[in-house]
Amino acid sequence: MIKIIKKIIIIGLILSIYFLFVLIESDKSEGLESFSIEKGQGVNEISINLYKQGLIDNKFVFETYLWLIRSEDKVKAGKYRVTTGTSIINISKLILKGPQESQIAITIPEGLDRRLIGEVLENNDLSKALFLDLTKNKEEYIAQYTFLEDAPQKASLEGYLFPDTYYINANTDEEDFIIKTLNNFNNKLSKELREEIKKQGKTIFEVVSLASIIEREVPNDEDKKMIADIFLKRLNIGMALQSDATINFITGKGMTQPTYDDLKIDSLYNSYLYPGLPPGPISNPGLSSIEAVIYPISNNYYFFLTTKEGEVIYSVDYDEHLRNKAKYLD
Repeated sequence: MIKIIKKIIIIGLILSIYFLFVLIESDKSEGLESFSIEKGQGVNEISINLYKQGLIDNKFVFETYLWLIRSEDKVKAGKYRVTTGTSIINISKLILKGPQESQIAITIPEGLDRRLIGEVLENNDLSKALFLDLTKNKEEYIAQYTFLEDAPQKASLEGYLFPDTYYINANTDEEDFIIKTLNNFNNKLSKELREEIKKQGKTIFEVVSLASIIEREVPNDEDKKMIADIFLKRLNIGMALQSDATINFITGKGMTQPTYDDLKIDSLYNSYLYPGLPPGPISNPGLSSIEAVIYPISNNYYFFLTTKEGEVIYSVDYDEHLRNKAKYLD
């Protein structure tokens, strides 16, 4: 009997994990799709239509989520536009909130830089050029957001445009969208986190700069904290960060391993040539990357690499690192 109960619990846990994964999963696509909900339509009919349009991948998860939050009868009729790839949970939030001037859900994935965010906005009828112009200097926003105070005078808003799903309508302009992301950053960087940053003798700008590199290095939260400790140790001893992510920021190539010529590019963002942090953030990190810098996992490693399968391999010294490169990458 006990074995049966254990099996039931295990199966329940597996199903719960699968349910949550499908609920929040997004393919991060950037196209727009329209759909309508007619008055009197039930959740089952709505889920069928969304599934046929390719807007949700699982009707059961969609219907079950609305049932769990007791909102099956709270769906608002109307016409909607949504970014394809929006997660089931965000589509659910949208249709419970209502069309309200045809709102669009725009998802900004973690780790995008300003240029790539501009491309997302351009695919949603906003101007990439104007967005980049408005975010190229912090000065216009510093009076409203104290977290910008320790950034260099000519710093852009790179690093502070918090990645998340945002809802906009026909009246939302580029500056409105920027304000949404900065407000979100201001809320996510809690008083506790700010006090801990100050206690450690760091600045918000330094934390965000390092977090932006870590965001582009690995997706796993534990690996982020491990690598944060490695990078912090390197900074403390004056050793170059040697982050491939900074090279990709310069070249825009997005390569797993930059070429030998790429590593020789003379740029202050080249963390192979210049020790210390680059002049500023290279992406807009999520909260987990920021927390990784503030609360790293202490370890004895100084080197790491990521295999083609996404596994992070750590090394204590350079000789071990070379052996791991030959084993996992060559």
